[in-house]
Amino acid sequence: MTQTAMRPDARDTAPGDGVRGKGLGGNSIGLLGSAVIGLSTVAPVYCLTSTLGSTAGEVGLHMPAVFLAGFLPMLLVAFAYRELNKAVPDCGTSFTWTVKAFGPHVGWMCGWGLVIATVIVLSNLAGVATTYFWLLAGEIAGSDAIADLDGDKAVHIVTCLALIAAATAVSYRGMTTTKGVQYALVGLQLVVLALFVVLALDKARTGAFPGHTDFSWSWLNPFAVDSFASFSAGLSLSIFMYWGWDTCLTANEETVGSDKTPGRAALIAMVVLVGSYLVTGVAAQMAVGSGTHGLGLANPATSDNVFAALAGPVMGRLCGILLFAAVLASAAASLQTTFIPVARTVLAMSTYQALPASYARVHERYRTPGRATVTAGVATGVFYAVMSLLSEHVLVDTIYALGLMICFYYALTAFACAWYFRRDLTRSARDALFKGFFPVLGGILLTAVFGKTLYDMWDPAYGSGSAVLGVGSVFVIGVGLLLLGAVIMLVMRRRDPAFFRGRVLTAGTPALVVEE
Repeated sequence: MTQTAMRPDARDTAPGDGVRGKGLGGNSIGLLGSAVIGLSTVAPVYCLTSTLGSTAGEVGLHMPAVFLAGFLPMLLVAFAYRELNKAVPDCGTSFTWTVKAFGPHVGWMCGWGLVIATVIVLSNLAGVATTYFWLLAGEIAGSDAIADLDGDKAVHIVTCLALIAAATAVSYRGMTTTKGVQYALVGLQLVVLALFVVLALDKARTGAFPGHTDFSWSWLNPFAVDSFASFSAGLSLSIFMYWGWDTCLTANEETVGSDKTPGRAALIAMVVLVGSYLVTGVAAQMAVGSGTHGLGLANPATSDNVFAALAGPVMGRLCGILLFAAVLASAAASLQTTFIPVARTVLAMSTYQALPASYARVHERYRTPGRATVTAGVATGVFYAVMSLLSEHVLVDTIYALGLMICFYYALTAFACAWYFRRDLTRSARDALFKGFFPVLGGILLTAVFGKTLYDMWDPAYGSGSAVLGVGSVFVIGVGLLLLGAVIMLVMRRRDPAFFRGRVLTAGTPALVVEE
């Protein structure tokens, strides 16, 4: 049995015809490998160093509560992904499922939301990996001058582009290569996080730092946050911290048991994530507090890169080097695996004639969407280089904008689940809950966050505080990228209208036909 990547001619394609297999390497990963890839894409150590401080700055000591609040809509949406994947295990995931539920235009924009969110996070991953590359080099060499090379914009951008190129090359070589690299890198992250927690709790016990704070159960109460605006901003950051678990689903055509394994792997990854975030957040707060001075998590000077400030004081020089290595490994590992969802979404969009045909090509030897992977790498490099030259606060602002993109396509996918399975909802209590109620509730929660974030980000004070013509730069980045997607969609509709006329992919179209 073989699979062939084929982009059917629009003239020969009628609703319900289906498409040929996309040519990806089937049965390449199992449950453990899929869960590890999901964890790697999220990059827990990278997420913590990037957002612990920002979240503490928004909600203070209630940061763990916001982590819990962000987990709830993610869990509800994960149920939607699981149910949709059982019925339609297609690597296009959100794009394919939303097209089937709501039609080509909504589906195209949902796919664009996933693609552009991935490019944004790839650029941030590359930036963090670059920073920690030079920090680690400086620590090993015992030279501040080497560590300070990251402050040279030209050196930073060149190093960043080199890391993007390396990650693109690994992803290009296939899922098996990806899986082997990730076991070691994810293991390193979790071990070092556990070591940080133990040492931070010891520092809290001895009161080693002025801001140390005794644990309180109120930290886990989201209703104790004083301001709804602060809670909303913190929640947007928290949602970003869980983004990436759906990579398990975009690799479904390459997974053993493609209809069930990816959904199970996603749930495993999310449980590990929420546990590690809560434990690390609590330990960090107990050790240094959430103040705005010194080692306090909300100190504006260090809030966008907390572990760079805490590594030495909390863990000592030797263990601090391990923490730097873990952040570098986390960002580098996620940089590599994050190419999986964007490349496979683009592959699916091209296969279904929603993007140019050239992106449907799969490498004969590596069984990967090679052109889509390389294009994603180039787009990431260009995006990061341009944004770095335009704004000194690109990391903070793009993370805030990323929350908008994530809410956009996750919410659409959640609603698509309920609509796609609408005729099943009265068959059993299980169908009503997992195909209807949970996905709709998750979609409503994410839509509320999307709307509130959209309103708040108009203010230049949102994010880094920078503005474009008086409008917050986070708003400009987020809304501007969504509008760019709408323009590209209109161009594609004029150039290749078959998909947009419903002649390629419909609710009744089999998403994957395997050629004997």
